Amino acid sequence: MSTPVPEVAAPAATAVPLAVAAKDVTVTPVTTAADKKAFILFQYEVYKNEPAFVPPLVMERELVLDPKKNPWFKFGTMQLFLARRGGEIVGRIAAIDDPRYNEFHGTRIGWFGFFECINDAGVAKALLDTAEAWVKARGHLEILGPASPSSNNEWGFLLEGFEHEPAILMPWTPKYYLDLAEAAGYAKVKDLFAWRIDITGELPAKIARVADKVKEREGIKMRPAVMKEWDREVRIIKDIYNSAWEKNWGFVPMTDEEFDQLGKDLKMILNTDLVLFAEVNGEPVGFCITVPDANQAIKKANGRLTTFGLPIGLVKMMLELKRIKAGRLIALGIRKEYRKRGIDSVLMKETFEVGKKLGWTGGEIGWTLEDNDMVNRPIELFGAKKYKKYRVYGKQLAPKN
Repeated sequence: MSTPVPEVAAPAATAVPLAVAAKDVTVTPVTTAADKKAFILFQYEVYKNEPAFVPPLVMERELVLDPKKNPWFKFGTMQLFLARRGGEIVGRIAAIDDPRYNEFHGTRIGWFGFFECINDAGVAKALLDTAEAWVKARGHLEILGPASPSSNNEWGFLLEGFEHEPAILMPWTPKYYLDLAEAAGYAKVKDLFAWRIDITGELPAKIARVADKVKEREGIKMRPAVMKEWDREVRIIKDIYNSAWEKNWGFVPMTDEEFDQLGKDLKMILNTDLVLFAEVNGEPVGFCITVPDANQAIKKANGRLTTFGLPIGLVKMMLELKRIKAGRLIALGIRKEYRKRGIDSVLMKETFEVGKKLGWTGGEIGWTLEDNDMVNRPIELFGAKKYKKYRVYGKQLAPKN
């Protein structure tokens, strides 16, 4: 007998809908532990023949979807669904309500996420119809996605760069997902960029000179994070992060608990020499975080740390972690009163130089918004090349007031 899954669905006032939107396909809510396990493992089945896919650790997926362990559930609501044909699972989706996003932006938007599907437009439409009905029942006028579960996590379908493996904390999705979304009536809302940078050479001399002049002019002192003061460092990052991104499209501030959880997760893999702070008169005004691309090691585990009770995956992963020579710059933020002063160039130059000292060859910068020229232009000047695009889709569910 299956044990019940902790309740994450909508309250009774907005009952979870059951969709039958394609011939011989049924979509039902996940209500048992067995269903939840099947929901998680279905992704591995869809991607088993995709060489660029990096299987996430099953344990990590379980934590993300656990209302008792993921602080996102303190304010957000999510309902998982499975699509079946003849008893066989052919797709999955999560319908998501993020009240913090709507409060922050003054919107009435619901989300879909954790979408995986066979290459079948009917199955995809059944899944998306179900998510639409669920968010519409909660009073939302529009649905966006994929967000798993928010813009602070994995989001967007891969649009370009399918030949490349995903960097740490980034998704990889099949090309046909774009067709499935558009066949179901979804249209582009925003594209996101990921950039590739090679640090085996030298920075362009002009860029290096500009960064040095800014550093001197602004009286900037650089320092790496102090591991024994990590909790303090996380608080500084959170404060600057929420100030730096507040006007960005799609941004939603993280709660203290979300930031603390992220800090704990990153602490396990980061090199504090690549968590950099820019200070003026002893006060932090900017930060830059680059983490080793642990996906290179995670792929060795093939989703599991143990096999037949033996830590085979863990051993493979730990050995590969020592060999990693690439990273991902996941966040760079500057307090709004210090923007447009070139401090980003100082942070990026320092990151470039530290990476070279560590013997790294390069890595990924991103994601960035397609229309954020203030961020994209400096990245290009540092020699990075746009090598991936992701697309966030949306659909209007009711007329806007």
